[in-house]
Amino acid sequence: MSSYYEHHVFFCLNQREDGGACCADHNAKAMQEYAKKRCKALGISGGEGRVRINKAGCLNRCELGPVLVVYPEAVWYTFVDERDIDEIIDSHLVGGKPVERLMLDR
Repeated sequence: MSSYYEHHVFFCLNQREDGGACCADHNAKAMQEYAKKRCKALGISGGEGRVRINKAGCLNRCELGPVLVVYPEAVWYTFVDERDIDEIIDSHLVGGKPVERLMLDR
């Protein structure tokens, strides 16, 4: 069985009201929006066999945040800025090579 999308990317955008660690405190929303726009500009986003960038609620890894996960490979990443997002897009989503320096342990 194959995945509908070549790559399905989920960005944790969780905001904790209790002041606990959360991805939203690390610019995750802006980075998700940036990734979505960049994938569209590269012509790799869309339907079946393409890349899909999605928002997610808590992925339960907030202490490592911000985090995103790429399926179907189940590769977890952290990131800091647009350069990190560009590297994930260029290397993993376009080139098929995960970015080891940004990967989290499963």
